[in-house]
Amino acid sequence: MDSTELEVEESVEKLALEEKVDETEDNLVGEEYVKHPLQNSWTLWFFKNDRTKGWEENQKEIITVETVEDFWSLYNHIELASRLTPGCDYSIFKKGIKPMWEDDHNRKGGRWLINLDKKQRGSCLDDFWLEVMLCLIGDTFGDDSELVNGAVVNIRNKGDKIAMWLCDSKQGESILKIGTKLKERLGIDAKVKLGFEAHQDTMNKSGSTAKNKYVV
Repeated sequence: MDSTELEVEESVEKLALEEKVDETEDNLVGEEYVKHPLQNSWTLWFFKNDRTKGWEENQKEIITVETVEDFWSLYNHIELASRLTPGCDYSIFKKGIKPMWEDDHNRKGGRWLINLDKKQRGSCLDDFWLEVMLCLIGDTFGDDSELVNGAVVNIRNKGDKIAMWLCDSKQGESILKIGTKLKERLGIDAKVKLGFEAHQDTMNKSGSTAKNKYVV
């Protein structure tokens, strides 16, 4: 276990301990303390590229949050994405959905993909990733939020990536509305184009990138 993985696990252990203390305090306060439930429960996953293990084995389920307060408690206890070791990922998906193409919920879907260069790791990666997570837990896309399964941030030497995963790559109108709203929330310049890739195309690609099914 390297230092990054150890830091993530120690952060979660500390969070779990503090949650027990908070729960005790909540019981003392009684009905006066009310948390704000999310529309969906969201699970955070951590991936560390250990080549001695299989890909799925490297994917670790960290914790599931069900309230606004639990989300912020989690976010404030874990490492920022920009401080992860290259080869690591954070993923946040609706409870019961694994961050992998093969999951039945993802198989027929795709992803809006944001490519960032090395310089952007220090300038906007963390802000982008937080805003993407807030879009998820806040059901920012209205009725179209039902299409959203989760999001992934990949930390890589050549450049980082953030992707929002949707469950159905054929819902063109809704996919474009989600992509447009995502771009707006992140404050991405209109001249910068975001592409949507169907997972099936990504898995079958022969070049370095899959063909974009939609662009905003």
